[in-house]
Amino acid sequence: MTEEINIKDYEYNLPDERIAQFPLKDRSSAKLLVYKQGAISESKFENICEFIPRDSFLIFNNTKVINARIFFKKETGAKIEIFCLEPVEKRIEKAFASTDECDWNCMVGNASKWRNEDLQKSFSIDDKPGKLFAKKIRNTNDGFVIKFTWDGNYCFSDVMIAAGSTPLPPYIKRSADETDNERYQTVFADVEGSVAAPTAGLHFTDNVLQNLKDHNITYGFLTLNVGAGTFKPMKTENIFEHKMHKESFSVNKGFLSNLLNSIGKNKVAVGTTSVRTLESLYWLGVLPDKIAKSNFAIGQWEVYDYKNIDLPDSKTAIENLILYLENNDTDTIEGITSLMIVPGYKFKLVDVIITNFHLPSSTLLLLVSAYLGDNWKRVYDYALKNDFRFLSYGDSSILIR
Repeated sequence: MTEEINIKDYEYNLPDERIAQFPLKDRSSAKLLVYKQGAISESKFENICEFIPRDSFLIFNNTKVINARIFFKKETGAKIEIFCLEPVEKRIEKAFASTDECDWNCMVGNASKWRNEDLQKSFSIDDKPGKLFAKKIRNTNDGFVIKFTWDGNYCFSDVMIAAGSTPLPPYIKRSADETDNERYQTVFADVEGSVAAPTAGLHFTDNVLQNLKDHNITYGFLTLNVGAGTFKPMKTENIFEHKMHKESFSVNKGFLSNLLNSIGKNKVAVGTTSVRTLESLYWLGVLPDKIAKSNFAIGQWEVYDYKNIDLPDSKTAIENLILYLENNDTDTIEGITSLMIVPGYKFKLVDVIITNFHLPSSTLLLLVSAYLGDNWKRVYDYALKNDFRFLSYGDSSILIR
């Protein structure tokens, strides 16, 4: 199966002018490509309720993007960019609650200009000035461990809001502005922790969500903290040589109960982050020793070892997760996934996907191809020929096999 995949087969020509550099004035005015059982048409995103199958349950990722990009300026004038990826030891909510110091794994721009001196940046919270300090602790494979300290009895999340900026993707060739503070968040963003937006959700407005209710379409929320690795390019032809990034996720008992009640309905994943989380949940519920050892981590390739083995259905998987919560008197499952969904993967929980248009030769495009097969080429050809806007601030699609 996966041994035969060549990443060159997932290239396509994406002109720079097709990459959306700014959000549209109205979120739901984006174009919507509709792929339904081989037929392709288009509409506006505001009309998406017309294309979601009856008896559907939509799953959103309610993660919230943090101001993960912090710029420091040395006395020499050199600008150093620190991109916060994840806390080193503490869970992210504990790191945000810190009031004195915290260590983060970071990427550093212009690192050659930063020796060993501490960096500092002024900020203001409620008109009270403060200073943020950054100290290099050690090198890592992807960058550095940076220790942050700051003036005042503020929690680190407030400091990031005051001192940092919206971490726009590298293919958006401009600095973040005030508009991005709102538009690079979904309207339902709730749980801080992502350094990239779950962009399929950016098109939803309060009116669209109300339309879902008016059409008796139910929905629920899970949380997956999107990491910068989502932009990591595939640099090798052999996909087995690509190391998939890890991302943390959480779901509560109420969501799992609603997911269980949706068995038999169409489960619509809003975005590839929701896809990966839902599929990871299935495997957590059925793989040997996952629940028994409270091992809520899914590796990049481990699920492919079970492709020729009879496994429990999705209902059993979700029931097993709920039973774990009940037996352990807890409400939430917190896990980590490195699952890489590639052509040949058999989807267990996801029936329909709502997603934007992705970079050539990317893991996200491989996921779309796993769902659509070679029809992904028809979808992308149509989008390119019909003036669809691509990537994070671009247009949307609903994919129904």
